[in-house]
Amino acid sequence: MRVLDLGELQVSALSFPHLEIARTAKWIRQSDLEVYMINYILCGEGAFSHAGSDTTLHAGDLIVLDGSRPFDAHRHALQGSWSQLTLQFPRRLLPLPEKTVQRLLAVPIDGRSGMGGAFTRWLTDLNARAGEFTPADISTLASVTLDLLASVIARRLEADDALTPEARRTALRAQINAFVEQHLADPVMSPRTIADAHHISLRHLQQLLAEDDTSPAAWIRHRRLERCRLDLANPRLNARSIQAIAERWGFTDPAHFSRLFRATYGMPPRDYRKLPYLACANRQQPCAESQG
Repeated sequence: MRVLDLGELQVSALSFPHLEIARTAKWIRQSDLEVYMINYILCGEGAFSHAGSDTTLHAGDLIVLDGSRPFDAHRHALQGSWSQLTLQFPRRLLPLPEKTVQRLLAVPIDGRSGMGGAFTRWLTDLNARAGEFTPADISTLASVTLDLLASVIARRLEADDALTPEARRTALRAQINAFVEQHLADPVMSPRTIADAHHISLRHLQQLLAEDDTSPAAWIRHRRLERCRLDLANPRLNARSIQAIAERWGFTDPAHFSRLFRATYGMPPRDYRKLPYLACANRQQPCAESQG
């Protein structure tokens, strides 16, 4: 188990060959934390009984549980080990009425596409990048996580009218973010491409990003440059040329890429690649010097 603590939210990554869970009414009376638990199944399958429903879960499924209600689970791996991500938080934090959420308890939600896919990609990225966050990030990460989850539940129940405008806006922004990350390598991706893919006007897209003091074109450029920077900092990619790395992330003009990189990071990509690095998993900036 590995846990990412986001204040009142916790994201846990779990892996095991077999697990049986029984949360009884007696245990709930002794310790009821009044929480929701959201499980995203990465690998394996299992049977689940909760809120009067029997469910079979498979890889790619999301399931919502209420910690104040009894449940039984039997989970096993088809090969290797079962693995899942679990999000736990107080019920009062979710921006949806409890009666709305209750309709979806123990009902499998598709975490492979649509809003479910956007949420699971966000959850997976939270887990993968856990070491990159600082205490100052916790409030934002928790807020986005809850708004995305609310959007998933509302969409599944066709209850989008239950969402706040802020939650709908966050959900749309997350969908756009996921789309951009998936298409960074496509050199023809443009703000118009993004707007058309999400059935919004270019002006609406510009307004969404203006909230973060950026523009669609600048945001795409920044994300591509960040991917290039990370590749240049990866010792396992030393054999790959700088031009190949730039082209991998949508920069087709080497001179233009070099100018953009230098303007953003203060040095040419070749010099950046030669910098000494801290021996840690979370190197956000190059070291000024190394210690022997």
